[in-house]
Amino acid sequence: MDRIKDRLASLRVEADTAIERAEKAEAANKKYELEILHKDQEIQSLSHKLQVAEGELEKAEGKLASAKLDKEQGETSRSTADNLARKIQILEDELDAAEKNLKETTEKLRQVDVKAEHWEKQVQRVEHERDTMEKKYEDMVTKYQQSQKELDELARSLDQL
Repeated sequence: MDRIKDRLASLRVEADTAIERAEKAEAANKKYELEILHKDQEIQSLSHKLQVAEGELEKAEGKLASAKLDKEQGETSRSTADNLARKIQILEDELDAAEKNLKETTEKLRQVDVKAEHWEKQVQRVEHERDTMEKKYEDMVTKYQQSQKELDELARSLDQL
């Protein structure tokens, strides 16, 4: 009888431990989901910046092409040529800056993608741990119920004696 009580006590402790671990796993899961949401928002922001930078790059390339065409067609005087050369230099500088910005934004986006994949893996791992803990908890509850039934049957049979 004492063994059964000891076994029940140990099963209760195991069930309480399993519940506590499941709650911790769920809390961690929520934390990771929030982090993923934040990273998704950051990805969207960086994607928008990338689109803006690409638009600026296209604009700058258009201006550069226009300036080069103007230079070829409108070289009538030295002052006009100097003005066009300055314009081209400014546009090339803008193009370089836009390309640099595009590269930086692309790199940031790649890093965010890597981080998002990492967090997705973490969430999957935590969800798997949670599922395992829930399965263990259900098994422990079933064992506890079986032990309770056996104890009740034993008590009835002892009462009948």
